[in-house]
Amino acid sequence: MKKYLAAFLAVSLFATSCEDFLTKENPNSIDSEYFFTNETSLELYANGLVRSYATKIKDFIDGDRFADTQAWNGEYLFYTTRYNVASNTSWSWTNLRSINYFLENLRQADAEPDVLDHYEGVGRFFRALFYIAKVQQYGANPWYDHVIDPTDTDALYRARDDRSFVCRKILEDLDYACEHCSGDARYRVRSTLVNKYVALAVKARFCLFEGTYRKYHDNDPSTGKAWTAEEKAEGQAYLRACAEACEAVMDSRLYSLVDDPAKRATQYRQMFTDLDGCGNFTSEWIWARDYDEALNVKNTDYSINDYMLNAQHANYAFNRDFVMTYLMLDGTPFTSRYEGEDYYYATFAEETAGRDLRLAQTIKTPGFKRDGGKWSDAPSFLYAMTGYQPVKWLTDYIKDAIDEATFTDVPLIRYAEVLLSYAEAKAELGECGPDVWDKTVRLTRERAGVTSIYPAEADPYMVKYFNGKVTDPVILEIRRERGIEFTMENLRQQDIRRWHMGELLVRVKTGMYIPALETDLDLDGDGTPDNIVSNRLVEKAAMSVLPVDLEGGNENFSTSGNYLSDGDHGYILGYTKYQQGYQWTENKYLYPIPSADVTSNPDLVQNAGW
Repeated sequence: MKKYLAAFLAVSLFATSCEDFLTKENPNSIDSEYFFTNETSLELYANGLVRSYATKIKDFIDGDRFADTQAWNGEYLFYTTRYNVASNTSWSWTNLRSINYFLENLRQADAEPDVLDHYEGVGRFFRALFYIAKVQQYGANPWYDHVIDPTDTDALYRARDDRSFVCRKILEDLDYACEHCSGDARYRVRSTLVNKYVALAVKARFCLFEGTYRKYHDNDPSTGKAWTAEEKAEGQAYLRACAEACEAVMDSRLYSLVDDPAKRATQYRQMFTDLDGCGNFTSEWIWARDYDEALNVKNTDYSINDYMLNAQHANYAFNRDFVMTYLMLDGTPFTSRYEGEDYYYATFAEETAGRDLRLAQTIKTPGFKRDGGKWSDAPSFLYAMTGYQPVKWLTDYIKDAIDEATFTDVPLIRYAEVLLSYAEAKAELGECGPDVWDKTVRLTRERAGVTSIYPAEADPYMVKYFNGKVTDPVILEIRRERGIEFTMENLRQQDIRRWHMGELLVRVKTGMYIPALETDLDLDGDGTPDNIVSNRLVEKAAMSVLPVDLEGGNENFSTSGNYLSDGDHGYILGYTKYQQGYQWTENKYLYPIPSADVTSNPDLVQNAGW
């Protein structure tokens, strides 16, 4: 771990803007002639890149906060009409120079050819990661595969390469990494280093994204023009490449789901709260970020528990529409037990009983216990306005509920993702029959205690959830499974974007059903009331109060923005205040290039619609 930190400092030659790091007289803080001498020096530099690119825990969990699955207690500017080309300031290329510098100089080291090939694969893996993020954010980008001389204005101020070209270059880098990065055990220790299987898993993720993007988007969003026939055909090729990469990981038999039938009620959540996940879940974690209490390598921002147990933030809560997607343990939809849309009026006790075991390991449900009952076990409107309070990342081991640092490891890529990516790619290719289902979706569902049923017809609720745009029963069930398995794991935003379902991101978020105002609610089922929803100022000891503006304009609640769907009862509409003015338009599938950058380099050309 100390080597990681030393390497991070060594490669912190990154500057804060593209022009800064390309115009310094001496932009390198290390001299390649003296640094790249042997395998150890390559390892040090590569480990520095790992620490730079392995997503931090806060950013990892934050990735889904503005998705359709959660309800964020605050406005998100990007979803409003006030967001424009001047709002974005993130056209940054800070890390690319370090990667290309490594690739240009690593073969100076005195090491065996296969070692040099491995580290070139590592470098090209990180360049692919860099450009994957750029493509997802901006579409077309200038492709740089070498260190740019600070006086080379032609390179600095040139036009963007088209999206398809950049994606082909990304795939070239990933293919090299998959072929040349070692798969030996020394590179798979504790799931923290880049190896052959990490490269394969990232290739699968990228190819699934680009393949489905080309299928569900009619136009290239950078230009606003229809894909060419060749670009559409490439989409199918990307799906095929995704399936092949997944098969390579699956066929290696090095990974498997962590599944002890006796621990199914707890083992899913344990992956996200374990102090040594990198050591205890190596069979499932393909790549991870390692935090270590003994070495004081910690989440430096603040305790992740602060998000879920601090009323000052109250930033995380789940959306009821998403909670409804969790199946019953017998494998049937929860919503199928009700006439019409009466499921919206199920009580909290009714909607949490007999469900997929991941539900009770993702939100607080009746019977939830933490640290031997020391901490509050009931869902709280104080911390989650919808009533669906997250527990997936809520640690049990810290002494202080909010302020103490956390050391929970982060599974950046799990084997479960490989399984479900394989299922989805095969389904999009029309090839996900019962045989594919049984070695993918069946495994993740059975681990959650859910009976696996190969779908013969589409669930009406899932059709409705995706606005009637998808009716294939297998694709719908894979999307259901993916949403549940990976919620709060930094994947949902990109899933929604590649599926061309951006309107879900601005859908009004709803909460649990409230039968009547002023009724004391017992949400943990222990016989003692713990919450109340009220249209008046009220204080009750040890109870959380959700204020509701029943009459509209009630000055006591003018800042709450909380309503019930049917006046004095119904499901919570707790985030309408923050979602006022939200809208989704086609241009928002990409971010705009900041206006200052387009002004300084008109050849960039702004993304369509901005």
